[in-house]
Amino acid sequence: MKKLIALFAVSSMATGAVAGVALSGTASVSYDDNGTAASGTSYDADLSIVGTAGGTTLTAGYDMEGGSLATTGVDLATTIGPMTIAADMHNATESTVAHDGDGDYVNQQDDRGVSVSLSAPVGDATLALDDSGAVTVSGTWSGVTVSHNVKTNVTTGSAAIAGMDVSITNDDGSSTWSLGTTVSGVAVTLDSESDVSAVFGLAGNTMTVNYIGERAAVAQSANMGTATAKYSKASAAAYSTVAISRSLTSGATLAATYSSSDESLTLKASVAF
Repeated sequence: MKKLIALFAVSSMATGAVAGVALSGTASVSYDDNGTAASGTSYDADLSIVGTAGGTTLTAGYDMEGGSLATTGVDLATTIGPMTIAADMHNATESTVAHDGDGDYVNQQDDRGVSVSLSAPVGDATLALDDSGAVTVSGTWSGVTVSHNVKTNVTTGSAAIAGMDVSITNDDGSSTWSLGTTVSGVAVTLDSESDVSAVFGLAGNTMTVNYIGERAAVAQSANMGTATAKYSKASAAAYSTVAISRSLTSGATLAATYSSSDESLTLKASVAF
C-alpha cells in the first residue's frame, strides 16, 4: 500500500510538471527560383517551449534545422502583487559586417536585460524601469494607448478611430505612422514610408499584395566610436510582392510569392503545431 501511494505521488508530480509545459513550433520548406540567379531550396524549423508555474513563465525558442539546436530566445517573467519582473536572458548574435549596405552595428549589442513594471494606481498608467535606467510610462485613456520612454524620448500612440487603426511613433523628434482599415473584406494598411499592403480572400485562398516604397541611403554613424554606431545602409528601389496561400485539410499551408525586386517566384510549404 505504501509503495502504491509513493508511486501515485511520483506520478502526480510528473503529470503536474508536464501540464505546466506547452510545446509549439513551425516548419517549412521553400523553393526559390531567384529570378535570373541560381535557384535554391531553404529549410526552417523552430520550436517554442513555455513553462508555467503559478505566476511565473519561462519562454524559450530554438532553431532546429542544421547540425545543432540553436537558442533563439529565453525570457523569464514573474508577477509579485502589482509588480511584473521580466528578464531577457539570451544575447542574440548579430551581423556586424562592414560596408555591406545593411546598416549593421559596428560592435555586437548585448540585448539581455531586466525590467520591472508596476501598475500604478494613477488612472490606468503603468510605470516600467529597466536595468539601463530607462523609465517608461504607458496606459490607455479614452481608447487611446500611449507609451513614453523618458530616457530615449520615444513616444508611441495607437487608437481605433472611425473604423481605422492608427499608430504613431515619435523617436526623438522623428515621426512615423501607419493606418489600417478593412473595406469590402479587404484589409488595407498604409504607412509613412509609402508602404501599402492589401489582404483579401480569393476563391478559397488568401491573397496578399504589398508595395514597398523606395528607401534612401543612410550614412554611417558620425561617431563610429560609440557603442551603438552603425555602418552605412544602401538605398533600395521600390518593389512589389504578390503572395497567394491556401490552408489544406492536412494542416499544412501552401504559398506562392512573386517579387518584382528580382523577378523571383518562391514556393513554400509550411506547418504550425
